[in-house]
Amino acid sequence: MAADPRVLFGTVVILVLAVLFRWKYVLLVLFAVGATMTVLRYTGGGGSSDAIVDQSMMLFIGGTIVIAIILIYFIFIRD
Repeated sequence: MAADPRVLFGTVVILVLAVLFRWKYVLLVLFAVGATMTVLRYTGGGGSSDAIVDQSMMLFIGGTIVIAIILIYFIFIRD
């Protein structure tokens, strides 16, 4: 679905509108979805070894925590 040109075009249109109209929450949702998809794609291609699974799981957890910290900062702390 992420490679479908219609989805990409719609996302870009929403992104441009959100930047022009300064829609903070729309931008944060787009960031959260994009960052989560990036973390999932980066950690998804592991093999069957336990060490690789553990490393991928730790990378996924770390990436998700970083995304959560950024969202908490922009939603609750920064005015």
